[in-house]
Amino acid sequence: MSTDFSESVGRSMDDRSFLVARAERLRQLLADNAQQGAADRRVTEASIAALAGAGLFKVMLPRRYGGYEAGVRTSLDVMAAVAYGDGAAGWVVSLVNHSAWDIGLCPTRVQDDVFGADPDARVCGSLAPVGTAVAVEGGVRLSGRWGYVSGSLHAQWAMLGFNLVDETGAVIEGALAPVPAADYTVTDTWFTAGMRGSGSNTLSAEDVFVPWHRVVPRARLDAGDYPTEHKDEITYRSGFYPTHTMGLIGPLLGLGRAALDHVLDAAGTKRVAGTVFRRQADSASLQMQLGDAALLIDTAHLHAYRAADDLDDHAARGEPPSFPVRARVRADASRAAAQVVEAITILLNVHGSGGFVDSSPLQRIWQDANVAARHVTLLPGISSEVYGKALLGLPNDVVLSL
Repeated sequence: MSTDFSESVGRSMDDRSFLVARAERLRQLLADNAQQGAADRRVTEASIAALAGAGLFKVMLPRRYGGYEAGVRTSLDVMAAVAYGDGAAGWVVSLVNHSAWDIGLCPTRVQDDVFGADPDARVCGSLAPVGTAVAVEGGVRLSGRWGYVSGSLHAQWAMLGFNLVDETGAVIEGALAPVPAADYTVTDTWFTAGMRGSGSNTLSAEDVFVPWHRVVPRARLDAGDYPTEHKDEITYRSGFYPTHTMGLIGPLLGLGRAALDHVLDAAGTKRVAGTVFRRQADSASLQMQLGDAALLIDTAHLHAYRAADDLDDHAARGEPPSFPVRARVRADASRAAAQVVEAITILLNVHGSGGFVDSSPLQRIWQDANVAARHVTLLPGISSEVYGKALLGLPNDVVLSL
């Protein structure tokens, strides 16, 4: 499949449909490589090269470095289109893009460190403050071990969370900093039932020097007080943690659509074993189940789009989203994830046991969606509790980041 997108010259970089079309052109290639990626526990290099050639690792990269500077809603649709072909590839592309977005929040000097010399650099990351850093002359010395870092096998930098501590080990403040791949090691720890191709391995760093100018206080990010000097760039005014939350949903939406289309395509010819129905499409009970699954997927999209539009709207106005807005974004994302998983379960019931054979994409979709939906940020009980507190006017005393 050709990955020559030279016809994009002159097109608006904000054109959502154009970016989605780029992803859709890779659908068959990604689908053809998905099973190999799952077996290898990494997205195939052919898929990575095609995605890079299509510019899909630059969806949320600043235009100043050749990116598309897309907002949350556009990113949601692009990542869904990638995941339609391969859920793991969609997950990697989405999380790499959101890590690039993190760099766009930083001072220009940091952005130049990462993208100035190499606009094609890819960034993975972990926001979890599991590293520890101590201040030294000119910067900090960072050590730590970060798990579940998706895209780590294809990145040249990692945005890592840590706590800056004093000489007694007491925490001074939380922070994030980009670290080049030469300064950390990737340990092969990603052995899972689903999203196997995401290669979400463990990064380790030992006494790595990070200059002060790359250290960004986490409190500033959570408050929406971003240190970038480019205040006119709307994309880099979106709410910090909620934007990352939405990065988890695009791939799930794509998986849901892929499962629905696969089952619908088969329903016109597939028998219902042990019944009089020569076609699934002739069974009223299966028709009803297909309708239920489609509505669940549609509703998941509506929740996701409401959340994305809220974030884009606040970014356009230059207003950090309030606690009630952030709580609803998290609740919308959790509900969307749960609805996709429920829909895929129904679709597998309709399709039958053939959906679980290795050669069927349904089994991989089912595995990928069920693992992705268990990300800690998407756990429905916690998200509903936080949203309920916001509705009641109570403070958030549940989650550390929102």
